[in-house]
Amino acid sequence: MPDFTPDLKAMQADLHALARIESPSTDPAAIARVMDVVEGWARDLGADTHALGGGTRLFNFGVDSAGAGGSAHGQTTPGLQVHRRPVLVLTHADTVWPHGTLEHMPLREDGVRLYGPGTYDMKAGIVGLFHALRSLRGEWPQGGVQVLLSPDEETGSLSSRAHIENAARCARVALVVEPPVADTHALKTGRKGTGSYLLTFTGVASHAGNKPEEGASAVTAAAQATLDLQALARPDLGTTVSVGLIRGGSAVNVIPAHATLEIDLRVSTLAEADRVDGAVQAWTPSDPRVTVQVTGGLNRPPFEQSEGTLALYAQAREIARDLGFDLTHAVVGGGSDGNFTAPIVPTLDGLGAPGDGAHAQHEHVRLDRWPDHVRLLARLLREI
Repeated sequence: MPDFTPDLKAMQADLHALARIESPSTDPAAIARVMDVVEGWARDLGADTHALGGGTRLFNFGVDSAGAGGSAHGQTTPGLQVHRRPVLVLTHADTVWPHGTLEHMPLREDGVRLYGPGTYDMKAGIVGLFHALRSLRGEWPQGGVQVLLSPDEETGSLSSRAHIENAARCARVALVVEPPVADTHALKTGRKGTGSYLLTFTGVASHAGNKPEEGASAVTAAAQATLDLQALARPDLGTTVSVGLIRGGSAVNVIPAHATLEIDLRVSTLAEADRVDGAVQAWTPSDPRVTVQVTGGLNRPPFEQSEGTLALYAQAREIARDLGFDLTHAVVGGGSDGNFTAPIVPTLDGLGAPGDGAHAQHEHVRLDRWPDHVRLLARLLREI
C-alpha cells in the first residue's frame, strides 16, 4: 500500500470538533461527549466497541476474537501467540482545562500553529490516530489494532489503570499518542515514575506568649520534614522530591497543633521509588508529642527504557527517514498511561501531534509538522 498524504484541512476540522467540547477530568459527562464523537469515528471504520467500567472505552479493529475477548472482558489470554495479539494504542479524552477556558483562550490559528486548550495534549493525537487508521482502509495488521480511550489520564488514571494494564497483557506492543517532546520530532522512550504523598501532622496547641513550652508545633515538624525529605532527592539518578504545598497553624499567637505538606516524587527506577518510599514512611518528628500520618505513594511506575522499546523506536526512525524527516528520542519527567504498559509490553510514546505548551496558555499544535507524524503512525500500524 503506498504512503498516504494526510488531509490537513480535514484533520483541523476534526480537531476543532473535539477541542470545542471542553472535557475537564472532573466532568464525566463532558468527557463522555468527546468519547461519543470518537466512538462514532470508530464505528464508521467498522470497530467492535466496548464500554468498560469507570468510563473507559475500547475499540477493536480486526482484533483476533481471543485477543479481544481477553482485554475487553477483563481477562487475559496468556496462551495467545504473539503475532495474534493486537497493537494497543493509548489515548485519553480528558484535559486539565476547566469549563469556560475557551472564552478567554479560544481556538485560533497563527501561521503554522493552531492554539487552544487540549489541542496538543492530546486531542490532536486522537485525530491523527483516526486519520492514520482510515488510511489503512480496513487492511489491519495481523492481530488487529485496539484503541483504549481513557477518561482520567490527567488525574492519575485511577479508574482506567486496570483496563490499561489488562489490555497490555493481551497486546504485543503499545503505542501512545501523547505529543512528542515539546517543539521537536523526538519520541519518548522512557518516562519517570510519578508519585505524591500527603503528610498530616498533629501536635499540641498552647499560648505562644504565656505557655509556649506546653505546645508541640506541628508546623516546626512539617518544616523539619520538608528539609529532611527533600534531601532524599538524587538528581544524578533522576530522583526529585519536592514539597509543593505546606499549610498549618490557626493563629499567629498559638503554637500550631495542625499542619500538612504535600510532596511530588519523580523517579527513573523502581529501586529509587522503593528507597524514597521507605524513608518517607519511616520519618518521625524530633518532638515525640507530634504525630504524623502518611498517605500516598507511587502513582505511575517508571517507564524504564527497554530493548523492546528501543527496537520500536529504531523502526520508527527508519520509517521517518523514508518519509523525509529526522526522528530522535528522549526520556522525560512527566508520566503518561505508557508508564503502566511499559513494564508489561514494549511501549513507544510521543506519537501524537508535534507542538508545545501542554497545560499552558500557549498550548498549540504545529500544523506544518503534524502530517509527517500521522504518516509515521500509519506506517507503524501497518508494519509492526
